[in-house]
Amino acid sequence: MSFKIAVIGAGSIGFTRKLFSDLMTVPEFRNIEVAFTDINQNNLDMVTQLCQRDLDANNVKIKIHKTLNRREAFTNAKYIINCVRIGMLEAFTKDVEVPLKYGIDQCVGDTLCAGGIMYGQRGIAAIRDFCKDIREVSQPSALMLNYANPNAMMTWAANKYFGVNTIGLCHGVQGGHGMLATVLGVPQNELDIICAGINHQTWYISVKHKGVELKDKIYDAFLRNPEIMKTEKVRIDIIKRFGYFSTESNGHLSEYLSWYRKRPEEIKDWISLDTWINGETCGYLRHCSERRNWFETDFPSWLREPPEKYEASNRSNEHGSYIIEGLETGRRYRGHFNVINNGSISNLPDDCVVEVPGYVDGNGVSIPHVGDLPLGCAAICSQSIWVQKLAVEAAVHGDDNLLRQAMLMDPLTGAVLNPPEVWQLVDEMLIEEEQWLPQYKDAIAAAKARMAKGNLLPVKNYKGAARLPWKTAEELAKSNSK
Repeated sequence: MSFKIAVIGAGSIGFTRKLFSDLMTVPEFRNIEVAFTDINQNNLDMVTQLCQRDLDANNVKIKIHKTLNRREAFTNAKYIINCVRIGMLEAFTKDVEVPLKYGIDQCVGDTLCAGGIMYGQRGIAAIRDFCKDIREVSQPSALMLNYANPNAMMTWAANKYFGVNTIGLCHGVQGGHGMLATVLGVPQNELDIICAGINHQTWYISVKHKGVELKDKIYDAFLRNPEIMKTEKVRIDIIKRFGYFSTESNGHLSEYLSWYRKRPEEIKDWISLDTWINGETCGYLRHCSERRNWFETDFPSWLREPPEKYEASNRSNEHGSYIIEGLETGRRYRGHFNVINNGSISNLPDDCVVEVPGYVDGNGVSIPHVGDLPLGCAAICSQSIWVQKLAVEAAVHGDDNLLRQAMLMDPLTGAVLNPPEVWQLVDEMLIEEEQWLPQYKDAIAAAKARMAKGNLLPVKNYKGAARLPWKTAEELAKSNSK
């Protein structure tokens, strides 16, 4: 069996290596063609060196083709795996630091809120070009598997506007599945789940153990776990108020809603600082920045570690390899995928991107009819969907008025700022991120003119309610050696 897979944004070293190792556990895939592409030569060299070493150690004859030329990587590809972060840490810093000045305290900032909306503007500008190349040089039926955030916005734009069949993939459902198994005290492989909603706001609408429905026992199960009670306060409160458990982490969920991060003095009541993902101010930026520095200084230690073994027991729960395996070999796989709704969830818009169960085999990807979400869960998703839709339309058409409306409708941004403050924030963010936003050339010029006039609204110069100091590369290397 031979076909071509291209990975764009392959310089995401650890993630690319994991996805590639997953693929190599499939015996039929030991003769495929692989291309890695990125804009960072150093990272591209590192990930190729690691993955090629793994291939050689497992006696797999594949030779990875690495290239900075995207079209070269995409040529004749049947599958394209998208892992890009447009603007990297430079832009990501602006996504969280500029809104923080205005009082918007984000933990992550890559899916919704001010940071996620701007990340979508950059990502959609780039994915337009990716899709053009895919249409022109890849196989006619090429499938893009999108891991890039904001996942729903990117998947929506690629399918609706840019003519490439795209499935969005995330591991939030799997992570929540594991947590439910822990609190309910049953093996994860015995816990049958059905999730439905939108990416990062997907709801466990059915949780069964040996045929017995347990979803009404979840809240009490969390209350009996004192450790998780300390770290998942937002998620537990949502179960209390809405009756259903949500996929996403405490820190992520806290910034998607209007209730938990709008008052600085209350933020620490809802989060935990034991790890960044539980709600730390700018926590993911700190995590990514520290890991980036550690890669640069400690990469040789990775090469001293044993190579990956391509064994089924080492395969991760990321959906990508299983989807490709199902399509190519006919083996059936069930997961949860981000796709255009088309009626799967009947009380959400048909054109939005939903995260729902999917089945894969040699006949393709099949999405079942889920029906109505519980009304409160649908209401939460609906608000976010309108933010996503405004943001997608803004990015595709370079319409800064729609961009401002998306910010205003965003739950946390709208809870913290009034309309004039939102308008000024958007001006400042457009200017700060100009190099990644070609579709906003005229809007940015107008924003610069407005900002140059002065008479600006005062900003809070807020530093965050729960910000932790960053470790140096030397400190990280020392802690990792213990």
